[in-house]
Amino acid sequence: MPLLPGPFVRRRFSAALLALWLMFAGFTCSGSEHTATATLPAAFSDLLPHFLVEPEDEYIVKNKPVTLTCRSTPATQIYFKCIGEWVHQDDHLIERTIDPATALPVMQVTIDITRQQVEKIFGLDEYWCQCVAWSTTGTQKSQKAYIRIAYLRKNFEVEPQGKEVALDQEVLLRCLPPEGVPQAEVEWQRNEDLIDPASDPNFFITADHNLVIRKARLADTGNYTCVAKNIVARRKSNSATVLVYVNGGWSTWTTWSSCSAVCGRGWQKRSRSCTNPTPLNGGTSCEGQNVQKSACVATCPVDGGWSEWSKWSACGADCSMWRSRECTQPSPGTGGKDCQGLDLQSLNCTSEQCPQTVSGAEDVALYVGMVAVALCLTLLLIVVVMVYRRKKEGLDADVADSSILTTGFQPMGIKPSKPENSHLLTIQPDLTTTTTSYQGTLRSRHDATGKFSMTNGPLLDPLPNGSHTLHNGKLNADPAEFVSRLSSQSYFKTLPRDVANTSYGTFNFLGGRLTIPSTGISLLIPPEAIPRGKIYEIYLTVQRKEDLRLPLAGCQTLLSPVVSCGPPGVLLSRPVILSMDHCSDACLDNWAVRLKKQNYEGAWEDVLLMGEELVAEPYYCQLEAETCRLFSEQLGTFAVVGESLHMGAAKRLRLVLFSDAYCSTLEYNIRVYCMDDTQDVFKVNCDECSAAHCFVLSGSFSGSESAQIKQFHSD
Repeated sequence: MPLLPGPFVRRRFSAALLALWLMFAGFTCSGSEHTATATLPAAFSDLLPHFLVEPEDEYIVKNKPVTLTCRSTPATQIYFKCIGEWVHQDDHLIERTIDPATALPVMQVTIDITRQQVEKIFGLDEYWCQCVAWSTTGTQKSQKAYIRIAYLRKNFEVEPQGKEVALDQEVLLRCLPPEGVPQAEVEWQRNEDLIDPASDPNFFITADHNLVIRKARLADTGNYTCVAKNIVARRKSNSATVLVYVNGGWSTWTTWSSCSAVCGRGWQKRSRSCTNPTPLNGGTSCEGQNVQKSACVATCPVDGGWSEWSKWSACGADCSMWRSRECTQPSPGTGGKDCQGLDLQSLNCTSEQCPQTVSGAEDVALYVGMVAVALCLTLLLIVVVMVYRRKKEGLDADVADSSILTTGFQPMGIKPSKPENSHLLTIQPDLTTTTTSYQGTLRSRHDATGKFSMTNGPLLDPLPNGSHTLHNGKLNADPAEFVSRLSSQSYFKTLPRDVANTSYGTFNFLGGRLTIPSTGISLLIPPEAIPRGKIYEIYLTVQRKEDLRLPLAGCQTLLSPVVSCGPPGVLLSRPVILSMDHCSDACLDNWAVRLKKQNYEGAWEDVLLMGEELVAEPYYCQLEAETCRLFSEQLGTFAVVGESLHMGAAKRLRLVLFSDAYCSTLEYNIRVYCMDDTQDVFKVNCDECSAAHCFVLSGSFSGSESAQIKQFHSD
């Protein structure tokens, strides 16, 4: 070791002697070939050395030695110490420079470490080296640098295993790389292509090097390889095959085929296929039958057959007689053929059967007789017309002829296809003309060739109060007898026998109108609604709510009276118009308004949601401020029910106060009813309490308040 001046030398020598000693030391050292000492200027004699470069950890790959470098300033000597022993000075490579920024001397020393040096160390200790730098002030040690022999084993500790997984199933492939120094990095390949989880988030590599496929896709089928690598080598595991299979699923059934038999018993079938999805990569096929068969019976066509000929008629004036037959034994049906041949035969009479003409006086007598018969018929016709007019003038003022019915039709389609056509019901008549030609039908899908003329007038406006109002119909002489007769029929057994709240009459193809006075309820039967040749007895009645059990769910409430018109089985060629009051604010944004109809079994069912009508439906509703117009191709029992959509929905209610007209005691009773604001409810309650005074207060209530009548008694 070279001699270094200690602190006691610095204290006992003067500055001049110290400078002289350093110069001498520098001279002697410069002449030596193996020394690592140097002299420092006096200005830097008090500085401790500090390291600019320290040795770092290194790996020996195969047999290549590694180089350790140490650089310090200012330093007079630098030596390496490895595993606690000084490295021989001949193994050091020294380089001296001057730092241009600080003008300090810089010393750099490097050594080489071979594989043999590291392998001499046995046990758990690792081979390490550090450098030590001296200056005139003291020494400094660098950090330790560990030198290890790099390697990578060949065999993986855990290799990925092949799997068969269902579509969308999670897949886990395990991999534990071989032992190595430094520790190996792991990457995954699919079919020799690198898997990048950043570009495909369906893949995920865990901290312990396992590969996770979050949802298996068909494209994820392939061979997966785990790759381990470090600075020494690169190892690949055995490939693991991942097979993503798809189990088959049935498609929906096709519609049933037509019956195989044209006539009689046959069969029909329907099928489905295992294509929803199709099985792939060994997935299971669908279980069950792909074809179903069902027995069917086809109605056989019936060819028409002639009936027997009728008897020959008497010989006519043209000396001919005829006979006929009909195609009714049997009548053709189900696509059968009509009868072939003539249905009428004529034959000339023989000379004996043919009536002989008369001449002379006999001809005159014949002509005189014919004239007399014509005069008699003319007089009889005049008498019938006069009697008819007198009877017509003597009818009740409530009974009107067909001119009242035809005064209100404007050219319009009753069921508008778009909401903007709803104004057709409120068109004012053109009073400047006398007639208007109506062309078309009440339903767009009916035949549009019919025409009929009508005079102007309000078709749907309320008529004057009266017991009954009919157009082109007639009233029965005894109302009680009519109701009693209808009550015996099955379709009228559930209706109340209340003559006061029922209208009825007989109608033909000319149509007419029924109204129930003071209720706002009417039934309009347009011309041609009843087929020609048919005559129907039509009734219109308002039901008591307490007599029916109308099912209401949730926030539903009754907005109209329950009205019945019938009989239900009447065949109509055009829709009829049923008008009745309602008590909603007529805003479909606030209400979900439904039309309910009672079927033949007595159950109620929804037949229409206002605002969502379809052209093919047999019903259409026109909701006005206080009136609901129902266009229906069927007669029956109807009611309008509303369900409030939010708190802005308003329903008009009416408070009615009843009291005795005269009171003989100090006790005084007042009855208060909360009723729907419709004419029929007010009329029924006022008719029941006709002897009492009635006070009415009307108003509207927001929300979906119940319209049940509440009665309060106070003394």
